[in-house]
Amino acid sequence: MKLIALIALAALSGASSAAPALEYVEAKALADKDEASLTQAETTNLLRAQGELLGAGTAACATPKPDLSPFVVVMELDAEGKVVRTWLQGSSPIGICLRKYVAGKVLVVPQRVPFYSSLELSFSK
Repeated sequence: MKLIALIALAALSGASSAAPALEYVEAKALADKDEASLTQAETTNLLRAQGELLGAGTAACATPKPDLSPFVVVMELDAEGKVVRTWLQGSSPIGICLRKYVAGKVLVVPQRVPFYSSLELSFSK
């Protein structure tokens, strides 16, 4: 019984020492910083990959009468370029759908981990 209590206590203390969860504003600032630090070739590669992901995502999330409100999806990438966390600014159905769509997808293999990137969309009428 005492051993179980010690294991539970160790697990709880480990969980409390984990990094605090990021809010959207913090994640967006990290994305802006990470994207600005890229070389021209890396930027070109990222923009190509973002375009492909966005094209596939908007096709998957298309609706007959879309809400064209602007939105931003921030993505955290792991060492393989897989989207492991997302944040959303905006509440349009396409933004919500796109946030779900990108989760688990591969964008680009980053030079460092974690790497943050964002998809910012606004529509002209």
